[in-house]
Amino acid sequence: MSIFLGIDVGTSGTKALAIDETGALRASAMETYPCYHPKPAWSEQDPEDWWRATTAAIQSVVQKARLKPTDVRAIGLSGQMHGSVFLDKNDRVIRRALLWNDQRTAAECAEIERRAGGRRKLIRLVANPAMTGFTAPKILWLRNKEPRHFDKLRKVLLPKDEIRRRLTGEYATDVSDASGTLLLDVARRRWSRALLSKLELDEELLPRTFESEQVTGQLTRDAATTLGLSTDCLVVGGAGDCAAGAVGNGIVSKGVISTSIGTSGVMFAHSDTMEIDPEGRIHTFCHAVHGKWHMMGVTLSAGGSLQWFQNELCRVNSAAGDEPPSTEAYEALNREAQGVPPGSEGLFFLPYLSGERTPHADPDARGCFIGLSLAHRRGHLLRSIMEGVTYSLRDCLAIIRDLGVPVREIRASGGGSKSALWRQIQADVFGQKVSTINAEEGPAFGVALLAAVGAGAFKDVREACAATIRVVDNTAPVRAAVKSYERGFPEYQQLYRSLRDDFRRIAALQE
Repeated sequence: MSIFLGIDVGTSGTKALAIDETGALRASAMETYPCYHPKPAWSEQDPEDWWRATTAAIQSVVQKARLKPTDVRAIGLSGQMHGSVFLDKNDRVIRRALLWNDQRTAAECAEIERRAGGRRKLIRLVANPAMTGFTAPKILWLRNKEPRHFDKLRKVLLPKDEIRRRLTGEYATDVSDASGTLLLDVARRRWSRALLSKLELDEELLPRTFESEQVTGQLTRDAATTLGLSTDCLVVGGAGDCAAGAVGNGIVSKGVISTSIGTSGVMFAHSDTMEIDPEGRIHTFCHAVHGKWHMMGVTLSAGGSLQWFQNELCRVNSAAGDEPPSTEAYEALNREAQGVPPGSEGLFFLPYLSGERTPHADPDARGCFIGLSLAHRRGHLLRSIMEGVTYSLRDCLAIIRDLGVPVREIRASGGGSKSALWRQIQADVFGQKVSTINAEEGPAFGVALLAAVGAGAFKDVREACAATIRVVDNTAPVRAAVKSYERGFPEYQQLYRSLRDDFRRIAALQE
């Protein structure tokens, strides 16, 4: 039976897994690496760390599953979106990559809107406004702030596509990930020559674009030897982590949306046609389903908020810095939060530790506990973090509903879905049943399915999902909790409006 690998180059680590043609998991492995924050609101990683983690994770999977080189027919790639890998003419990395949650490019976002002729004209060109996390502002930042490095620049790749280059020698990306650069004509699914011209950027800086299931190359001899695989192994376009996670959740037709709580939080809705929020509050990107689109709202510090709290304030285990807490640590946190009633007895948390994207697009926003009193214990803080993150996702859901998108079913995924308490909070805050599925492997599973499609095991992505994914559990909302959150949500929204100008002044002090 043929085997397909899925690789997800995440923010905290790279995950690799192997599935067979039935979607059964044969083996998986995870390798972690650090994130660097040289200044407040800056976030960087070393692409060499990604490559070391990728090779180690694949080698581990091959060994665990006892795979022969010819067993693996294709590889799918996923990864954190928007990150910028700057390469020189010899394919050497010029500097550490700027990540999706890096907030240094506010001036460059303003420059992009000015050059495009204003925010609305920019949205007409590329379906989205300029946001600090996107790739295009990072390229302009390099030109404006590090001209010596920009003079060496010959190619800009996204994180997963740097791994593709090392696997295949090809410069390629897929349209879902390319959508998050702010340089793709999302309607026509190709690079926007109009915007590139306005920004005075050469299209040659960018890789070729493919649909997610299309083959982009095969393993080089060196890569095949390193990984214990064959040079006949195909590498497909893959997808940005959000679209890949949606495929892994079966979000490939209208009416079914997903809510994912990982480091970031994502509310994701499939669309058969391109629908744009004229205010630019949520993203419209190409989907990993051939010829389709999706709408997506993002909160930058979702599970990342809980990880920060555990690492810096709880010390339940020895985790420190950016190292993910253990399962036992999260279970201990959940037990404390479980004893606190819905609404955390008047305590609110704004999860803006990395600024915020949806709906505020505000790099200056900051995290806050509001309403603290002597009556509050650590469990209150923990539950309020879960509630604040879920309120932020409800902000995204409200916009999706306002745009007329049907929401028949909500599927929960990511680390947050593994917590029964957090699933219940989601059902109560959304006021709607939340489902979980049999596949819990996230974006890596989604791109493994794309690899299977690219290798011919399924005729398309929808057939692959129908054959391998099913709902296994449902969490229904509790009426009393729903009422509590209906009262709390408007207060949560008002807190940002009240603090917006203060956030800007605080950010200026940090600079």
